[in-house]
Amino acid sequence: MHRRSLLLAAASLAAPRLAGAAAGKLLTFVPYADVAAPDPIWSSTYATRTSALAVFDTLYGVDEALTARPQMVEGHVVEEEGRRWTLTLREGLVFHDGEKVLARDCVASIRRWGQRDGFGQALLAATESLSAPDDRSIVFRLKRPFPMLPDALARPSALVCAMMPERIARTDAYSQIPEVIGSGPFRYLAAERVPGARVVYERHAAYRPRPEGSPSFTAGPRIPYLDRVVFNVMPDPAAAAAALQAGEVDWIEQPLIDLLPLLRRSRDITVEVKDRSGYLGQFRFNHLHPPFNNAAIRRVILAAISQTDCMKAVVGSEEAIANSRVGIYTPGSPFESDAGKPPTPPADLAPLRKALAEAGYKGERVVMLAAAEVPRITAVCEVTRDVLARLGVNVDYVQADWGTIGARTTSKEPVERGGWSCYCTYVGGIDAMSPAVHSALRGNGVNGGPAGWPSSARIEELRDRFFQASDAEAQKAATRALQLQAWQDVPFVPLGQFIQPVAYRTSLTGMVPGVPLFTNIRKA
Repeated sequence: MHRRSLLLAAASLAAPRLAGAAAGKLLTFVPYADVAAPDPIWSSTYATRTSALAVFDTLYGVDEALTARPQMVEGHVVEEEGRRWTLTLREGLVFHDGEKVLARDCVASIRRWGQRDGFGQALLAATESLSAPDDRSIVFRLKRPFPMLPDALARPSALVCAMMPERIARTDAYSQIPEVIGSGPFRYLAAERVPGARVVYERHAAYRPRPEGSPSFTAGPRIPYLDRVVFNVMPDPAAAAAALQAGEVDWIEQPLIDLLPLLRRSRDITVEVKDRSGYLGQFRFNHLHPPFNNAAIRRVILAAISQTDCMKAVVGSEEAIANSRVGIYTPGSPFESDAGKPPTPPADLAPLRKALAEAGYKGERVVMLAAAEVPRITAVCEVTRDVLARLGVNVDYVQADWGTIGARTTSKEPVERGGWSCYCTYVGGIDAMSPAVHSALRGNGVNGGPAGWPSSARIEELRDRFFQASDAEAQKAATRALQLQAWQDVPFVPLGQFIQPVAYRTSLTGMVPGVPLFTNIRKA
């Protein structure tokens, strides 16, 4: 039987009953992967991001227009020609352990976040001092104006600038925090955690939503109407779809594209796009070790991989939700550029096999990490593995769950000592709209760079030019130059974009556009 037919048949069967899913103020959510690491600074996975936005609050939020708005802060005052910012916390903010949120907690949290996040690194590089002169005041003294300061602190995606108690925020940025305590709308219940299967959150009774405005993405009042949120990790997409049809789960974050027609036929299920920026596939290299420490070899891989083939593997017949001509930035974003977009790969890879040898490939073993339980990642892993094999690359294809893959990509060891060579991943379109948020578009190597540690002085120079640009035109010039440089240095290979719908029971109302949030949702 064809793979798609098997999935459709399986989804029509009853799923295993999930305990408690019918409770009125309990929401059961099926994430795309397990929250293997709940520390939003240590882990950059979107499963961790989703958890973090429930557990932690941020100083600023962003509305649906991606404009930064005060969230934990009442507001800010900018003085000394943009070189001094004073942020004032709202009164009544309380951590999950009952302690008041103080400015010194926020200072420690910002410092830890700023060691890992690219936007945070740029902010701290422009900061002369960061202090908490009293319990509610956070003061940035800057070396130069940094008008994007609220935007940096408001990042709603990977590596959330999460506020946590000072004693926890003092944890080394490259180690995991010992406790998951925030001041957000939901508490993380460590005692109910079942690795690989279940994560549980409970409403934070002392949470103080922002009192004014309207809910808009992570900005405005974030009101927790639900008593509990349970993440049920279901690697089998057909079983998840069947559970949604049976009312045993309420919401699937990333239903398999093949199953969307089936889900759309149910009057009790809504299938719609909540995040229109979509997902951008990326083939990431380990730049520290052979063979991918060689830019000439990386350029051959760039020329060989077909975005069209990658996206067909992900979306099947739903071609309208895919884009196979993607550059460095999110399509439709202000900084999207057509500067030297990658060419269409030839049908015959023989010339590229020759080019690979001429570039210096000597048959080294290439350890390719592949997610076993995330369909959109597995699909592009299979396509790119085939390309590498056709090029004559000695591929060691290692499949594991996404949490294990994420942990392994932190290793800087060579493959002989448990390291890795390449893997496929996605970034949300919201995380690739500009050099400020584009964590993969870096050249700072082991000095705080993304997994893979690409090194390019020119990329870093152009990125600094973006931050110091005096107007929008100068910023666009810098982003265009960055894309052209990326085709030479190849920090990663774009694999295309697709727009992922969510699927949820019609008993849920109040879901805001954007990434998954559990505030402002009511369950009938």
